[in-house]
Amino acid sequence: MLRSSSGLRSATPFLLVAFATVLCAQQPPYDVFPAADPPYYRVRYEASALKGELVYPVNFTIWIPKGVKSLRGVIVHQHGCGEGSCKSGLTGAYDLHWQALAKKHDCALLSPSYEQPDKAECQMWCDPRNGSGAAFQKCLVDLGVKSGHPELSKIPWALWGHSGGGHWAGGMVLLHPERVVAAWLRSGVPMLKANPERATIKAHTLPDAALKVPVMCNLGAKEGVTVKDERFAGVWPANEAFFNAVRGKGGLIGVAVDPLTSHECGNQRYLAIPWLDACLSARLPKVSGGPLNDMPTAQTWLAPITGSEAVPAAKFAGNPLSAAWLPNEALAKAWMQCVKDTAVTDSTPPPAPTNLRLKGNELTWDAEADLESGLASFIIERDGKFLAQLPEQGKNPFGRPIFQNLQYSDTPPQPLAQMRYTDTKAEPGKKHTYRVLSVNTVNLKSMPSADSVPVNDR
Repeated sequence: MLRSSSGLRSATPFLLVAFATVLCAQQPPYDVFPAADPPYYRVRYEASALKGELVYPVNFTIWIPKGVKSLRGVIVHQHGCGEGSCKSGLTGAYDLHWQALAKKHDCALLSPSYEQPDKAECQMWCDPRNGSGAAFQKCLVDLGVKSGHPELSKIPWALWGHSGGGHWAGGMVLLHPERVVAAWLRSGVPMLKANPERATIKAHTLPDAALKVPVMCNLGAKEGVTVKDERFAGVWPANEAFFNAVRGKGGLIGVAVDPLTSHECGNQRYLAIPWLDACLSARLPKVSGGPLNDMPTAQTWLAPITGSEAVPAAKFAGNPLSAAWLPNEALAKAWMQCVKDTAVTDSTPPPAPTNLRLKGNELTWDAEADLESGLASFIIERDGKFLAQLPEQGKNPFGRPIFQNLQYSDTPPQPLAQMRYTDTKAEPGKKHTYRVLSVNTVNLKSMPSADSVPVNDR
């Protein structure tokens, strides 16, 4: 709820402006979002004018895998700064690829959407000390009540963040290391030293406990690595400074430079999801509510942070505390593919679609994304022969074409893509049998679904 005028009088001039901007809640572009019917749940909080509390409205949408009795963790997909990126957070919990990761580990998938006005100060939410950290923890309590999963308020977090979301996710590692399984920081990191040129950004401290949290700094090569005069050229120096501070004290931190991109997310998910999968597999306690396991380090590989070759730690010739940390051989090989051309390979087909239904000439079905390579399209067969591909041509302006398409901050656009196809060329009065196959982003096909089941038209 909006706070009292006494809190407003104590606010700084900037907070007054920011607060006034958001007095009329739920304004465009934040007033259109997908429905949050189970297994989705949503809570929304209004802006506050009290010092230290969040000055922007925010809503949190969560997806919970069907049939999970007790959740083991929360995967957080955090958008970046700016009105467009903040709006994109409205669909993060609906991403089928991220849902596949969450389902594997009995985790919820949570996506915030901070209603930052155009050109307003991003630090007022992307620094969790400015109220967003408290709002996040409050939402876990409230969503726990709504969903019937009260354990949400106590289980650990796996964090992914883009740009300002990387600042936020890294800040949460530093503030709450005992709760964080791992953090993937795409094109944004928290600051550990004060910068007079950016007075609005407060420095964090680096607690020893944070050194045990696996962290990956991921950015585009055009963000200051190979291109020094681009708009986002300052991203690399910030990442390098953060990496050196953490790794220099023995922290479990790596760097993965995407050779194809600038600030957009590109194909990073094809390394981010397997990397988080490995961290969740190693660190989540078997019994919900137990302490996090330490990340195993016996199989560590190391690599120069702007290089392209990784080797087992015992064979690394340089200073290991200046090298990117990689948890094992499988992730090291995926890392080498990613930093070369982002073409991370996959040899396993996606799961077959299920629950194929036919009502009139309209087909609908359910499907899960391939954990490694996501979901690119569906092949529809009629009477055992190819009928159509949905979509005919997948879209993604920033990387591999996928079924749901992707926005700048790695979330599906609205309206969400539907698993639905109408056979407009079916012969009237003739009974047809249909099947559907899933295709992942490396063009591997699933087994066919079971034959379609007619649904009563009434």
